[in-house]
Order: sequence, then C-alpha cells, then structure tokens
Amino acid sequence: MRKSFNTLSAIVEEQMQHSVLAGDVFLFVSSDRKRAKVLYFDGTGLCVLAKRLDKGHFAPLWKRKRARGAEMTMSELSLFIEGSETVGRIPMSPPLLQRADLRPKMMARDDESC
Repeated sequence: MRKSFNTLSAIVEEQMQHSVLAGDVFLFVSSDRKRAKVLYFDGTGLCVLAKRLDKGHFAPLWKRKRARGAEMTMSELSLFIEGSETVGRIPMSPPLLQRADLRPKMMARDDESC
C-alpha cells in the first residue's frame, strides 16, 4: 500500500485497461485487507483517499466473484469503506438502467374497445 498517484494510475491504465480520466472510481485493497485506497479523477486532478481499519478486515469481494476486479455502485463502495461485511454477499442496489429500459413501451390497442 505504498503506491501513490502515478503508480496507481499506471496500474489502472496498463493492467486494468481503463482510463483514469473517464470518471470511474478505483479501489485498491491490501493483501491483509486492513488498508484500502480509492483513486479517482475529479475533473481537475487525481485524488487518493486512504483508510486503515484498526479492527476487523475489509470484505474479500474478489474471492466471492472469482475475478480480479468487481464493479460496485457508489453506495456499495461507501458501505465497503465503512467496513460492512454484507457488501458482495447480496445485491445492495437495483441493477443499473440500460438504454432499452428508457425507451417508451408500445402499448397494444384493442380497436373494438374504442
């Protein structure tokens, strides 16, 4: 957890194949799960937030999803940073809307009832 702005942004760009400047928030957790860092671009520069737990451990999301990374909503990230163990076990937020969800639905018209 000694990595700072440049190294964390290089990990995002090179290993994760994402753009740091896209507005996404990236979470890094130490191997002992006692420390976490959040990296994001606020429009004017990179921000790094760090938290160390005195008691307990952060939830091991990557073990449950069997992937190198996991996607979360901002609410789930907030719960994770607060040390909630329920994050990753059950869905905490409804699924994100897709473009198809925003299209107006065609209603069937019954000509005999008009």
